Amino acid sequence: MAPPVVFCPFVHLSVAMTTITLIHTSGAHVPTFKALAERIAPQADLMQLVREDWLRSAQKHGLRTGLRDEIATAIKAAEGTVICTCTTIGEAATQAGAIRIDAPMMAEAAAIGGPILLVYALDSTAQPSLQALEAALAAANTPAEVAPLNLSEFWPLFEAGQFEAFAACMAGGVRDALEQRDFACVILAQASMAQAAPLLADLKTPVLTSPEAALRAAIKG
Repeated sequence: MAPPVVFCPFVHLSVAMTTITLIHTSGAHVPTFKALAERIAPQADLMQLVREDWLRSAQKHGLRTGLRDEIATAIKAAEGTVICTCTTIGEAATQAGAIRIDAPMMAEAAAIGGPILLVYALDSTAQPSLQALEAALAAANTPAEVAPLNLSEFWPLFEAGQFEAFAACMAGGVRDALEQRDFACVILAQASMAQAAPLLADLKTPVLTSPEAALRAAIKG
């Protein structure tokens, strides 16, 4: 039996509505995006779908046909513009018509140029994130050096709900890398890493995160 699907109630904030459906593989993203929508998109009618089992399945078996079909069915049934906030399943979601959450951020990084520090905290996101960045660089015709930074040792903190500690470790890892060499920009590859950005606000190097960029892209249509 498939696990229960969790829908969060619509957020009715304005008469002029833009309907956006967010697909998460972690319930931790729900309050983050609700607050973000209230701040930058008060006209948005927001629905949030949480399927943690999809990430577990992708990590264990990869993006098999059955999982791809399930993701596609959910996206086709969703209302309005659909954003997939999970990098691991992002490729399958994009094929089904969703906006991949990191796509606008990758385009922004390509516009800045390299060298680019690509930071990730979950092994299953490394290759999808790199592929998305390479595609953005190719589309912009701006070849750039990309330096991946693996901070997956701290992922258990996120899984345990220790979000402040997780963000602090992400920020610490980025600072350590920037002490070694200069980068034109830093990409925090996963939506779960966005809380580290305020801890890096003093840096001269731009630190790019995906949630706000993706939500703004969805609003623009």
